[in-house]
Amino acid sequence: MNQPFDPRENYRNTREAAGYVKRQDATQETYDRIGFMSGLEVHQQLKTREKLFCHCPAGVFQKPDVFDAEVVRHMRPTLSELGEYDGTALMEFKTRKNIVYRIKNETTCTYEVDDTPPFPLNREALGIAIEISLLSKLNIVGEVHITRKQYLDGSIPTGFQRTAIIGVEGEIPLRHKKIRLIQLSLEEDSCREVSDIGHTRIYRTDRLGMPLIETVTYPDMVNPDEVKEACDYIRFLNRSTGKVRTGIGAGREDVNVSCRGGSRVEIKGVAHTRWIPELTHNECFRQWSLLLLRDRLRVEIPNFKEWKISHLQLDYHDFKFEYGPLVEAKKPDYRIIAINLPGFAGALSHFTQPGKMFANELSERLKVIACLEHPNMTHSEAEEPVIPLKDWEAIRRQLKSGQDDAQVLIWGPAEDMPTAIETVEERCRMAFDGIPNETRKSFEDGTTIFERVLPGADRMYPDTDSAPIPLEDSTIDELGKNLPQEVIDRYHIMHEWGVPEDTYTYIFKKDLFPLIERIVKELGYKPAFVGTLFGQKLKFVEGHAKPVAEFNYRIVYGLLKFLKEKGLTPEIAWLMLPHVYEHPKLDFESVLTSLKFKKVTKDELLGKLPFLKTKFAEIQHTHKPGVEKHWIMGQLRRSAIGNLALTELAKLVE
Repeated sequence: MNQPFDPRENYRNTREAAGYVKRQDATQETYDRIGFMSGLEVHQQLKTREKLFCHCPAGVFQKPDVFDAEVVRHMRPTLSELGEYDGTALMEFKTRKNIVYRIKNETTCTYEVDDTPPFPLNREALGIAIEISLLSKLNIVGEVHITRKQYLDGSIPTGFQRTAIIGVEGEIPLRHKKIRLIQLSLEEDSCREVSDIGHTRIYRTDRLGMPLIETVTYPDMVNPDEVKEACDYIRFLNRSTGKVRTGIGAGREDVNVSCRGGSRVEIKGVAHTRWIPELTHNECFRQWSLLLLRDRLRVEIPNFKEWKISHLQLDYHDFKFEYGPLVEAKKPDYRIIAINLPGFAGALSHFTQPGKMFANELSERLKVIACLEHPNMTHSEAEEPVIPLKDWEAIRRQLKSGQDDAQVLIWGPAEDMPTAIETVEERCRMAFDGIPNETRKSFEDGTTIFERVLPGADRMYPDTDSAPIPLEDSTIDELGKNLPQEVIDRYHIMHEWGVPEDTYTYIFKKDLFPLIERIVKELGYKPAFVGTLFGQKLKFVEGHAKPVAEFNYRIVYGLLKFLKEKGLTPEIAWLMLPHVYEHPKLDFESVLTSLKFKKVTKDELLGKLPFLKTKFAEIQHTHKPGVEKHWIMGQLRRSAIGNLALTELAKLVE
């Protein structure tokens, strides 16, 4: 049977039917049309000396191939307090993963590998969590109850994470609205993944158990930019305390997205807030497009509740496959399975995300659940076919396919094929319901892939190893005495100061406002100059240079104090800063020497004017207004920087 349509054309048509537009072309009307809704779970490591439930040092990291021992575990699900199994736990159990932990004595003890009960909760971490809860306008709980949250992906050797709610029902202010907060929890961080290939997943345990807070919002954001703004605010609020860790992996976001009629899908572990707008935009349209596919399938397959696939094992020798992965599948212990999907013609090439179609939903689950490494399948609606048409016709005959059917070809180890076949059928059945509840892994290009089934309430149960911790009002009052200024207040202050808005993100991200305020108050510099020096110049230098020693932002205070004491104008800080950043231990006098700076007086500068006017007349023949002034300023600028404010020089030249 010849294909009744062009897969590329079907992909374009279904994308158009979904009304997909690029994010830069989308408006609020676009998101209102598809019912965009999003919430956040913002995770932030706390800057404590020890881990949350043991005395191992926090913040000490190891290299992937440096370890003292390995522990191998196989996870299995347990019943929740309601006597039910969590769907995520069952899915992970189905993968039959060997979980390998690479342990370093310096950063791990017997608690992390579940051979010792937990030590008492880290009170330093609890105090920080309460402070941040107060800043978030959350109501502090009267008693801290530690619970267990199942994680069978192996990221925690015990199979569960200890977590405790600290505050509930708060809010954060954005520029144009307030976002409600559900809660803030204190929990232990998970392992860092080294690799995940086939049935083996390897982790490092250095990060395991570090104190972490999770701030959860209501789904109050109605467009991608609001999601990013809310996430930035929460991260800036956390950093304003000076008691959280920064750097790669110290802050991570899970973004929940849904569209009208869709389901909550969690984009897991977003590393950079700048990814959020594109990710949430594409995820909302992915769901919208899957709902259109659902509606079409229900019309074309009225008895969808009885729908099922058929499959058979292909004899490799009946086909002359030239596609590399299929040639590799000739191994004795491998199987090639052809699957018929009744009534699914056009579904596999249905648009889901930019560059992705419904067939990718199958392939991604085969990788995660059946542990079949990519490439693990091909199908009858591939944009670039890897199997000749005559072979597809032969496969259809063997499957006894109908005209409206689609076909999938999968391959891999024989023991993985039952799970793989079940996975394909399960995901196709989900297409009749709409949007599966799942977590998805994010990529910088704004697309996502399936990671695991979305956990539910069934994975929570009390921790019988930890006693409740009462929180006295006096303790909370004492912690609330020295809270930093609110981020929104700092925003308004910088706005009044005239600091350019394009510097705000960098300043809040690095928690530089207190340092800027100190420079303004103690040294008398103009706020706009100081904010720009940090938010534009220093940001640029950081992105283009690497310091030979650790750079501390307080060095900038020392630099500006030095200029004030020497009577030098602040403009020279722009020239000195790159050298100071690259060589933090170099004294400022040496930096001036390297710049060949010379101290000159105002009279010495003005004394050059007659010569420069004569020189200009010799080399220029234009009479355009202002040309002479700009040329003379250019000649004097280098000598003036540090000695005379350029605005004053311009007036004198005029």
